[in-house]
Amino acid sequence: MQTLSLVEGLYLYPTPAGAFYATASQTADKARDFLLNLLKQQQTPALTLVNLQKLTGIAEPEKAMEQLLHCQKLGWVQGVDNPLTVPGGTIEDLLPDLLAKISEHNKVLLADEQGFYLVCSGFPHEVAEELSALSAELASVYARRSGLLMNNMGIFSQAWAIVDAWGHSQIGCWPLFIGNQRFVLVISGVPHFNHAEFVTLVWMLITRYLKTSN
Repeated sequence: MQTLSLVEGLYLYPTPAGAFYATASQTADKARDFLLNLLKQQQTPALTLVNLQKLTGIAEPEKAMEQLLHCQKLGWVQGVDNPLTVPGGTIEDLLPDLLAKISEHNKVLLADEQGFYLVCSGFPHEVAEELSALSAELASVYARRSGLLMNNMGIFSQAWAIVDAWGHSQIGCWPLFIGNQRFVLVISGVPHFNHAEFVTLVWMLITRYLKTSN
């Protein structure tokens, strides 16, 4: 049997893929719970057994480390050398710059589940309003047809996009589930979810909304 041990001196931080998985669905599982608990922290926690047990919710040391190994193999969590702190300030002030960096066209907005946009970068006000309303309508379509997509076709993504002739997204709606709340990123062009700014965006939303949404 493989004996697991923790590398000392590191701090736990989700990768962009981990932040995406954490918020792509409301379906609970051990890995998603671990990532969400990690993203609730105001500062990246030190990689210690005690912290790992708290974050995973697993009391048995070996099983807690196995959960970390599982997420590490999937590329969902990483160890950083220095502690990071979630940015302070208001979402309205901080998010526009973050949003601009996760789209190839620098055009992104964040909408709520009612179809109103909260923050926008690059879109004119009137366009942002219409796109936000469209994102809510698409969510309603998905809710009516989710049985077909998930049960019959095995498609679990809830994102929608208008694509070009090569299948590349021209405008897409990407849901972010923060507790019981559903936000939507409406992005012009190919999304850059593999950028560090996406982790910061998710981290800010979770620390501000998750604890009050349950």
